Amino acid sequence: MKFRISIAALMLGATAFSGSALAKDKEKDVVEAPPALPTKIDMDPTHDPQNVLVLDLSNGGRVLIRMVPEWAPNHVERVSKLASEGFYNGVIFHRVIDGFMAQTGDPTGTGQGGSPLPDLKAEFNAMPNVRGTVAMARTNDPDSANSQFFIDFYPRFSLDHKYTVFGRVIAGMNYVDEIHRGEPPEDPTKILQASLYSQNKPQPAAPLAPAATGKPVTLDDLNASPSK
Repeated sequence: MKFRISIAALMLGATAFSGSALAKDKEKDVVEAPPALPTKIDMDPTHDPQNVLVLDLSNGGRVLIRMVPEWAPNHVERVSKLASEGFYNGVIFHRVIDGFMAQTGDPTGTGQGGSPLPDLKAEFNAMPNVRGTVAMARTNDPDSANSQFFIDFYPRFSLDHKYTVFGRVIAGMNYVDEIHRGEPPEDPTKILQASLYSQNKPQPAAPLAPAATGKPVTLDDLNASPSK
């Protein structure tokens, strides 16, 4: 399998990475199951549901990404196909750099994997890498994008015209911000389910982390802020 390096590695020496209620029950009743989650997020009716990628994350968030075929038709077709077939389900964000981007799409979780489908020819375009931009990861070969993609935390214009931009986050960017950092993270955030909005799939419940003390999970546990 062709090695998929992080875009961060390609920029070494050229660009520096900037770092940039539930009420408490008096008796603290044990929670038997996670609270119900919404199945959908309101979306601009002008967006084509067939071209909106839905990422349900293990941090409990649902992220909507508008994919634009006019920017990169072959890359949108590839991601749409893989997502609708369940390829991304269970895949982690294996390289997440604070102040830069979160990268995923490798079923091996190593950054070296991809799908069984052939690599794609680059479709570089004029779309800038701003906060929420979604683009394909690749090796030094411009025509090596396959299944891995990344989401920008902050603008990174040095990537413009070098990586195929195929979409932007239109909802849930706050959950993207909460993706655990690391290369790879010690406790990586996972894509529980990736689908197309047109498939109308309900959001799966995010798993509860096991209590370190071995005690049952309480309401206080659920109210705790997620770590980064």
